[in-house]
Amino acid sequence: MTHLGYPAYFVTILGICKILGVVVLLLPKFPLLKEWAYAGFFFMMSGAIFTHIAAGSPLGEIFPSLLLLMLVVISWYFRPADRKLPVYRQAGFSPLNK
Repeated sequence: MTHLGYPAYFVTILGICKILGVVVLLLPKFPLLKEWAYAGFFFMMSGAIFTHIAAGSPLGEIFPSLLLLMLVVISWYFRPADRKLPVYRQAGFSPLNK
């Protein structure tokens, strides 16, 4: 990570975020948290891709991040219906404005 320009403690922060994200995705409920976890994984992997490109890394170092980004998008797209956020059909309805 230091050759990419990040401090060493950044590895710990990313590791904790990834573990928490996996735990949230494996829990049976909490669809809103799952959306946030998917978004976090998407931003982490896309950030990793752009970091490697900016650092001039060879394609072999970019490919794992690209593969994980594709898996995150595929997993998000094909997730079961009970893990999706409910669709509110009424215009202007928000679950926070009860």
